[in-house]
Amino acid sequence: MTERTPADDRAGTGARFGSCDPHGMTAEAVVYPRRFRAAPRRNERLARPLRLVSRVTAVDERVLDRIGRRMLARDEVGARLAEAMRRRGPGRVTRAQFGQALAGGVDTVAGAPAALRQFFAVVDDVPGWVDFELVERGGRFSRRLGRTAGDVLTALSLIGGYRFGGPADLLVATGGLVGPGAMRRLGETQKWTTAVAQPGGLRRAGEGFRLTVHVRAMHALVNHEFERNGRWDVERWGLPINRADQAATLGLFSSTLLLGARALGWVVTREESRAVMHLWKYVGWLMGVDEDWLFDTEREQNVFNYHVLCAQGDVTPAGAALAAALVDGQRTLDRGRFSDLRGRYARLRLLSLLRYFLRKESLRDLGLPVTPAWVIPPVVAANLVRSGVVARTRAGRRRLERAGDAFAVADRRRLLGTAPAEIADLP
Repeated sequence: MTERTPADDRAGTGARFGSCDPHGMTAEAVVYPRRFRAAPRRNERLARPLRLVSRVTAVDERVLDRIGRRMLARDEVGARLAEAMRRRGPGRVTRAQFGQALAGGVDTVAGAPAALRQFFAVVDDVPGWVDFELVERGGRFSRRLGRTAGDVLTALSLIGGYRFGGPADLLVATGGLVGPGAMRRLGETQKWTTAVAQPGGLRRAGEGFRLTVHVRAMHALVNHEFERNGRWDVERWGLPINRADQAATLGLFSSTLLLGARALGWVVTREESRAVMHLWKYVGWLMGVDEDWLFDTEREQNVFNYHVLCAQGDVTPAGAALAAALVDGQRTLDRGRFSDLRGRYARLRLLSLLRYFLRKESLRDLGLPVTPAWVIPPVVAANLVRSGVVARTRAGRRRLERAGDAFAVADRRRLLGTAPAEIADLP
C-alpha cells in the first residue's frame, strides 16, 4: 500500500538530464540525506551497463527526487506495529500475538490490539492484480535456475549492493552480515527466497508468505530501534530502513536476478520474465514497497534500478567488511570430504563471478583481490544447454526444478550448519 508523503506531492518539478551527474540542476532546493547523489561520476561508470541494457536515454530528475525524498520516509504500516510492540501498557502487541496472527489469522488473537489488526488488514488483503498462477510460474522458473540463482544473488545482488554506503552500514551496525554469523545470515536469505518460490509459497498458509511478513515486521522493529538509539546518522544516510532502499532491494531479487542469469548463459523467455517479475511484485507489496515502484516488466524495473544507482553515495568501509565476510566465509563451511580444499575452490569461484559481474574497479573498492573470470565459460556453456535444450520440454523443466530444489536444500544445510533452518527471530 502506497502512502504518499508531503514531499512526494511536491515532487515532479525537476529537470531531465542525460547522466547521473546532478551538475546544473534547476529543481527547487530540497533536503535529502547527504549520501544522495554523493558520487555521481563513479555511479555513472558503474551504472553504464545497466543504462545500455535498459535503454535509458535521459535521467528523469522527478524519479531521482522521489528516491531522495523517500530515503527519509518509512513503512508507516510497519512503523505503527513496531511502536505497539515496543509499547508498555494498553495497546501493546506481544511477539506471541504477532506470531499467532501470522500463523492463524488475526481473528484467532483474543482482544487483538488495533495496531495488530491494522497491520494484518493490509497484508491479508490480496490486491486485485495478483495472479497466483503467474506467481506459481515465476516460482517454478526461479527453482529451475538452481545454482545460477545463488550465484547471481550472492555476487551481483548482495555483494554488488555493498558498493554503496547506507544499507551496508546498517547491516554492520546490526551485526547482520559480518563475523561468524555472516554465512548463517546468507542461509536465512536463501531460505526466504526459496520459500517464496515453492508451490503455494505465497498463499496465505504458505511459508513464503509467513517469512515475507515476518521480515517486514523485523525491518520495522530495526527501523524503530535505530531511529531512536542515537547510533544512526539520519542526516547522512536517511532513515535506517527507508522506502527508497526497500524498493531498491526488491529490484535486486527480480530484474537483477534475470539480468544476471542471462549473463551466465540462461535463455529467459518473455513469459518467464513476466512471471518472475509478477512473483516479486507481490512479494514487494507484502513487504510494504510503494505501489508506484512495483513493476510488471524487466525494463521498467531496470530503468528504476538505473536511477537508484545514480542516487547512491560512495563505498564505505562497511561494504568491504561485508564483502570480505561472504567471500572468506566460503572457507568456513562444512563441505564434507576435502572440506578445506573445496572451500578454497568455492572462494576462488565466487571471486571469479565477482570479477565478471562487478569489474575491477568495484573489486578494488571492496578491497577484494582481482582474479580472472575463469569460471564463466563452463557456467555459460552448461546453462545454455539447460535452458536452451533441457528446459524446452515439460519433462526437462520438471527435472531442472527437482535439481534446483535439491541444490537449495544442500546449500542451505551448508550455510546454516546444525542451527534450526529458520530466519532470525524478531528483535
